Amino acid sequence: MRARPLQASRLLHDAKVRTLDDRIAGMIREAEQSGELRTAKSWGKPLDFGDGYEETPADLRIAYKVLKDAGCAPAEVQLLNDVAALRRDLKALPAESPEAQRVRTKIVELEATIGLRLDRIARNRSL
Repeated sequence: MRARPLQASRLLHDAKVRTLDDRIAGMIREAEQSGELRTAKSWGKPLDFGDGYEETPADLRIAYKVLKDAGCAPAEVQLLNDVAALRRDLKALPAESPEAQRVRTKIVELEATIGLRLDRIARNRSL
C-alpha cells in the first residue's frame, strides 16, 4: 500500500518537470518567433564559453567542472598560482640572500612538478 503514495508523488513531480520544460520551450519559441533571439550578436554562431572547456581533455572535463563549481582549482592551476606568488615574494627579497635562494629553489621544484603533471596528462589523459 505504501508504494501508491510514492508513485503518486513521483507522477506529480514528473508533471511539474514536464510543465517547467514546456514553459521554457514555449518561452524560447516565443522569443524566436518574435525575432528577439536574432538580435543577439552570437545568433547562429557556436557559443564561446571562454572558460577552456573545449581545450580541456574530454575525460577530464567533468572532474574539472566539479572542481570549478566547488570553487577549487585543479592542482596544476594551484601550483601555477603558487609559483606566481613565490615570484612576487622573490622580488621583495635581496637577490643574494639565503631566503631568496630558498625561494628560487622552491620555484624550480614547483615548475618541474607542473611540467611532469602536464606531461602525464598529455600522455595518459588522466591525473
